[in-house]
Amino acid sequence: MTATGTYSPQPGAAPPARMIAAQAVLETKMLLRNGEQLLLTVVIPTLLLVLFSTVDVVDTGDGAAVDFLAPGILALAVMSTAFTGQAIATGFERRYGVLKRLAASPLPRWGLMTAKTLSVLVTEVLQVVLLTVIALMLGWDPQGGALAVVALLALGTAAFSGLGLLMAGTLKAEATLAAANLVFLLLLVGGGVVVPLDKFPGAAQDVLGLLPIAALSEGLRDVLQHGGGMPWADLGILTAWAVAGLAAAGKFFRWE
Repeated sequence: MTATGTYSPQPGAAPPARMIAAQAVLETKMLLRNGEQLLLTVVIPTLLLVLFSTVDVVDTGDGAAVDFLAPGILALAVMSTAFTGQAIATGFERRYGVLKRLAASPLPRWGLMTAKTLSVLVTEVLQVVLLTVIALMLGWDPQGGALAVVALLALGTAAFSGLGLLMAGTLKAEATLAAANLVFLLLLVGGGVVVPLDKFPGAAQDVLGLLPIAALSEGLRDVLQHGGGMPWADLGILTAWAVAGLAAAGKFFRWE
């Protein structure tokens, strides 16, 4: 105690950046320790990549199957983390009152959402590295530029995060669990991840091509498989989903 009767360090909330960083580390640890989350984010994408690259199950067109599959599996990894995993985890946090208690803490609500976003990004980096290494071992020969890939992954993350938070903040936890897993399975089959969109009827192709998972997988495939430039059309679709999803989540998200 000093001569003036004050204590050092002085009590009080930590700076916002430090609180966000601490919460992001906690969110990442909880995600990586959750068996169901690991199944969605690591095991299923890895198994699909290895299985469909080594076994002739789906006609992926000319060239090595892994060249077609790797971009789609990267898109699936983004969806599994930013949408499915985040929706389920946040939905149950809301049900058990975790979000309500965190909202009353010195960490602001926007800070909590920022921490969750950072946790998603960290997990996605780990996924991309793991899946890229496995794909390269399977003979993948990626083309294109890194800037286009980063832009697609970033906008895809924003789009799926908005949709996941919207679902978690408006539905009951059990409904979120069922709906998120159902959407994951439907988009896995119909989003151009492992089955080419040209295998579907013409009218269905037009509709499916507007989905965020299709825009992300086709955009990554255009760059990484065909060596294309910036896929502006796919980026536009992802931007529209990101703006709409995040705006709706911000407006309708309920903390209790």
